[in-house]
Amino acid sequence: MSQTVSLPTYLTFEDYLAYDDGTDRRYELVDGVLVEMPPERDENLGIARTLLLELIKHLPADRVVWGTEIEVTGRRATARIPDLLVHSEESKAAVASAPRATLTRDMPPPALVVEVVSPGQANRERDYRYKHTEYAARGIAEYWIVDPETRQVTLCQWVSGQYEDQVYSGDEILQSTVVPGFGLTTAAIFA
Repeated sequence: MSQTVSLPTYLTFEDYLAYDDGTDRRYELVDGVLVEMPPERDENLGIARTLLLELIKHLPADRVVWGTEIEVTGRRATARIPDLLVHSEESKAAVASAPRATLTRDMPPPALVVEVVSPGQANRERDYRYKHTEYAARGIAEYWIVDPETRQVTLCQWVSGQYEDQVYSGDEILQSTVVPGFGLTTAAIFA
C-alpha cells in the first residue's frame, strides 16, 4: 500500500527534484503531494523483466530504461515513475545532459511507458484512469497497462491528442507501433 508523506504545503516540481529524506524510498509527486511508492511484488518485477528482455531484442538497449521520472500535468505538480520506459531519440538526448533521469515538461516525451498494475483498487484507478489521462496529455505515443489480475494488456496508442485503447489477452500478440517486431503473446508476458 502506498503511503502519503505529510508535509506542510504542496510541493512544486522543483521542490520535488530537490527533496531528499535521507532514505532510499521512492516517491511520486501527485498534485503537489509526495506519495511513497511501496516495494514491488515479485510477480510484477518478473513481468517487467520479461518485457524488458523482449523490448531490448527490438530496440537499442540504452533506450529501454526503468526509474526515469516523467513530469506530467495535474492539478498541481505531478511526476510519475513508470515500471519501464522506452525513450524516443529526442527524449534520450534531452535526458542525457540532465542532472538526473527526469523528463520535464519542456523535454520531448518518451515513445512508450509501461505500468504493471499493483493489487488494490487505488492502484487500478491510478493506472487505468489518472495515468491514462496524464500520459495522453504528455503526448506519449504508447502506454501499456499490464494487468496481472485480469491477465490482460491494454495498449493505448496516442491518436490526435487522446488514447485509443486495444485490450489483448491469451494468445494475442501485442501490436505496437513503437515496437513493431514485438513478439510476445499476452499469455507469455504473464507466464
